[in-house]
Amino acid sequence: MQKKFQHTHPYEPFISESTEKLIVGTLPPPRFTTGDLKEGDVNFCYGSRDGQLWSILDRIFNLNLKFETTVEAIEQRKTFLRERKIGICDIVASAEREKIDASDIGMQNIKLRNILGYLEKYPKVTTLLFTGGNSKNGPEYFFRKLVKEHGVSLFPISTNVPRVHEFIHPITKAIIRTVSLIAPSGAANRAVGSLESYKRMKKENPNFNTLDFRILQYREHF
Repeated sequence: MQKKFQHTHPYEPFISESTEKLIVGTLPPPRFTTGDLKEGDVNFCYGSRDGQLWSILDRIFNLNLKFETTVEAIEQRKTFLRERKIGICDIVASAEREKIDASDIGMQNIKLRNILGYLEKYPKVTTLLFTGGNSKNGPEYFFRKLVKEHGVSLFPISTNVPRVHEFIHPITKAIIRTVSLIAPSGAANRAVGSLESYKRMKKENPNFNTLDFRILQYREHF
């Protein structure tokens, strides 16, 4: 019987007393766990050269980021996050995989981080930015599973993409907002292409692409 790959999150949550918004995803690609980075990867959260989160933020905030495996590239991202009071706390602590890839659907025996515990410890956080929606094994999907165990419900504020919900923290009683952004990965491009709002913008401007669409969406919430 083939031994399963233990996919452990390689980074501790990046969060501080002043954090107000928290980016919540699942796991970086397995090579970040094993340390076999590719040229152009950054050894930090969302550092995959194939991911789009930092490219999107780079465009929105004119950060002039470096996309390379250097300490400077890491520090640029940490400085930006601190200045904007943004943290990162992916919801998956570890999972097992039969096939070594980055798909959310391939995760098994998943252990979740207690996001509610972090929200209790860091009470200035008022917004969770999910890098993906409620499809199976996505960040919103896992978060709903987590809060259900604590008797917490998500109340819809906006059903348009990106969907927005609010919930009341069971301990602090704070009202916290969640925003389910379109995932910053190539795998989500098909979903973007099927949206009526994207089709309309593409029709108006044939050069408009799925990255441009994400930039418009992310800008509003970052």
